[in-house]
Amino acid sequence: MPPSIDEQVALLMQGTEYGDAQVQRAMADELRERLAAAALERRPLRIYCGYDPTSADLHLGHTVTMRKLRQFQDLGHQVVFLIGDYTARVGDPSDKDKLRPQLSQAQIEANGRTYAQQAYRILDRERTEVRHNSEWLSKLTFAEMIRLASNFTLQQFVTRDNFRLRWERGDAVYLHETFYAVMQGYDAYCLQADVQVGGSEQLFNILTAARKIMEYLGARPNVGVLTGILPGTDGVVRMSKSLGNHIPLLAAPDDMYGKVMSLPDAAMPVYMRLLSRWSPDEIQRVEAELAGDRAHPRDVKMSLALEIVSIYHGEASAELAQAAFRRVFQQSDMPETMPEMAVEGSPRLVDWMAEHGLARSRSEARRLIEQGGVKLDGASVSDTDVTLDNPHGAVLQVGKRRFVRLTHMSR
Repeated sequence: MPPSIDEQVALLMQGTEYGDAQVQRAMADELRERLAAAALERRPLRIYCGYDPTSADLHLGHTVTMRKLRQFQDLGHQVVFLIGDYTARVGDPSDKDKLRPQLSQAQIEANGRTYAQQAYRILDRERTEVRHNSEWLSKLTFAEMIRLASNFTLQQFVTRDNFRLRWERGDAVYLHETFYAVMQGYDAYCLQADVQVGGSEQLFNILTAARKIMEYLGARPNVGVLTGILPGTDGVVRMSKSLGNHIPLLAAPDDMYGKVMSLPDAAMPVYMRLLSRWSPDEIQRVEAELAGDRAHPRDVKMSLALEIVSIYHGEASAELAQAAFRRVFQQSDMPETMPEMAVEGSPRLVDWMAEHGLARSRSEARRLIEQGGVKLDGASVSDTDVTLDNPHGAVLQVGKRRFVRLTHMSR
């Protein structure tokens, strides 16, 4: 039996954030109306989300909105995966407190080619329409841009947090950055979308700019479904490749599983809501079991890691990753295979770790040793001045998940 309209709304609004309960209720009500009308008319809704190809590789933070698109697909709706090859020329300032670097056209095109293929790890290829916003934005005349811009005031832009912070610091706010919201609003109109999915930092672009431009041009404003922001593996700061707290979408099953297991317990609820295929009722049950001490956080995290790896690598690979994790971390075994790294001479361990990327700095290497986070052949290293003397064949463990087999090179 298909889910009721109310059940669909509960699923599709799961993990959304608007910063205002009244706005969230209003969007839920509009979504309920659209779903009911589509059911009566026996037509799918058009759902879209835009992705600016600003880097070549995606991480799990990028997939939050894709998971939401997949939920709509599973309910029978049509999804448009929009590659923002034209908006990428400006760069979305919504989640930045500094100017985004402008990419060359060659970089944009190269990155864009990888995006859809990576997205098909989540989306149903048969029900996904891939578009590029250069199709219409490149044809927009200056006169038309003036008409669209006349719907907004300068105050609406400079009072936004990201611009305001830069203004107060005396940093430059460039005129072309204000174009972005207008361009994104025109995307929504050209796609004639019923629903636009985006992160919560897109609130102005979606709920103000897009809806206003659609209405101005005679179209029915689309419903904004704004997802929460996924924290990185630290459980606090937004997932970011530049911060090193990301989980790559193309990560190997073992690596992805291990990174999910490294999450703080407090981050599990948001990961369940934003990344899993679990229903609202299932998540509510798990949270109640955790709160009532009827479930151990480690066991829940293992179920979550298995679920996330299954989405991107399939159930068989996920189960192998879980077995490997149990073997290495619960039974204190070492992995069957690990990278090899050469040690030349007899360097201090802290120096060697920093030079070879096993710690971000010598001070971090020293701190890891002092906290018992470094082992050599299974024995904890306690001396921060220890040297690697003829370590050929030894296994160095840094933290819970990094294992390296050392090979020795004489000078």
